[in-house]
Amino acid sequence: MKKLISAFVVILFSASVFAGHHKDTENMDIVDTAAGNKMFSTLVTAVKAADLVSTLKGDGPFTVFAPTDEAFAALPAGTVEMLLKPENKQTLVQILTYHVVAGKVTAEDVSTLSNATTVEGSQVDISAKMGDVMINNAKVIKADIMTSNGVIHVIDTVLLPAEVAAAL
Repeated sequence: MKKLISAFVVILFSASVFAGHHKDTENMDIVDTAAGNKMFSTLVTAVKAADLVSTLKGDGPFTVFAPTDEAFAALPAGTVEMLLKPENKQTLVQILTYHVVAGKVTAEDVSTLSNATTVEGSQVDISAKMGDVMINNAKVIKADIMTSNGVIHVIDTVLLPAEVAAAL
């Protein structure tokens, strides 16, 4: 329990640091919030290529585990470029919707969860390890970026559904 509490303190501090740079995120939707921060340029490009902009601008609420550009860069060479091709749109949609949970799941809510079902249909594991909150193997590096239609948690690794990971 002590580790879980210290993880939340780290996450809440990180969220307040981010919020200081983007004071109006609560008045912007998830897409506009991500587009307004250059650490999400690859994610925004992918959301556009997958035709998910209108969905993520919808009423929601949604919880998005948003990988940074560095997370996308850590994928094997050529993976992002391959996924952005029109013929791979379905795989890209599958990956991106694996990063979204219906509803608003805040850092506080994580204390009651061990997993969550994604919009893609699979579950992600949620845990606190050594003071860090983890979504599968991705560390939450900033949490609770509130938007008009949900919440964004910034993660350091691109989440891949098992079937997609096996194919890459």
